[in-house]
Amino acid sequence: ELQVVTILLVLLICGVGIAGNAMVVLVVLRTKHMVTPTNCYLVSLAVADLIVLLAAGLPNISEVVASWVYGYAGCLCITYLQYLGINISAWSIAAFTVERYIAICHAIKAQLLCTVSRARRIIASLWLFTSLYCLMWFFLVDTTQVTFSDGAQVICGYRVSRSLYMPIYFLDFAVFYVIPLGLATVLYGLIARILFVSPLPGSPQQQQHHSFLGSVHQGSSLRLSCRGTRGALSSRRQVTKMLAVVVALFAVLWLPYRTLVVVNSFVDPPYLNTWFLLFCRLCIYLNSAINPIIYNLMSQKFRAAFRKLYKCQEKSAEQPAPCTTRVYYSAVKDCSHDSSE
Repeated sequence: ELQVVTILLVLLICGVGIAGNAMVVLVVLRTKHMVTPTNCYLVSLAVADLIVLLAAGLPNISEVVASWVYGYAGCLCITYLQYLGINISAWSIAAFTVERYIAICHAIKAQLLCTVSRARRIIASLWLFTSLYCLMWFFLVDTTQVTFSDGAQVICGYRVSRSLYMPIYFLDFAVFYVIPLGLATVLYGLIARILFVSPLPGSPQQQQHHSFLGSVHQGSSLRLSCRGTRGALSSRRQVTKMLAVVVALFAVLWLPYRTLVVVNSFVDPPYLNTWFLLFCRLCIYLNSAINPIIYNLMSQKFRAAFRKLYKCQEKSAEQPAPCTTRVYYSAVKDCSHDSSE
């Protein structure tokens, strides 16, 4: 039963996740208007999720069916890639949260700070730091052969005793879960105060007051200006809600595994129920697979770009021809580098 459930669910989640995250990367890279600071961070998150699904999800199928088949080098490299993808995804989320905070709460500074070139430099720095940090896993895992009554099995596991891993686990727990989520909670609270609590410019009372004082032409111009302002605010709210959902899902879906690691650091023997371990793993894979679905449901721009990409692929399959993905936007623009929308 465990093998059947694992194979079906992991294949389903990983298949959807790999296709979805690949589409996110493609639509941002191939669509000029989608190359924004926030979307750069979403591409970094999508690449990290692809690494998690390919290095953690798919090898889990072979593990549950048979013994470790990737050898010693595969054990080192796959473990390294697993932690690289997991840790990069956490700080990609923290990075786009900071970018949203600056763009919304400090609009003047955003002109200088929230740029695509700066976002690319920050992403490169995060990947470099995390790649170096995760190198320690090359020295912490190894393959061992365990003999049972009905045969032997090769496993990829820890090189030293479990107690020596406790500082590493707690460092990971703090740096790549608690700190990013704590930062996101504080910053989204400040963003919500600006977007949802503070009085919005262009309220009906203000519009009536200015229309009464000004001429008919001035009143029409003011109403158009207010409409553009309210459209920009609506767009910001939509982007912020979408990214807040991504952060919330990250917090919830990683909670079972992070809790299990903390609990097992103090109990002996550790709690290793097979079905609960599968549940924890599926939550991790689901977290890496669900973000493109959230973008499609909550962002009109991503939905339109996904549609264009799908139609482009259909046309190229029927008749090979050069094809570009183009998305058309409203004439009303927000001048504060308000990114994703």
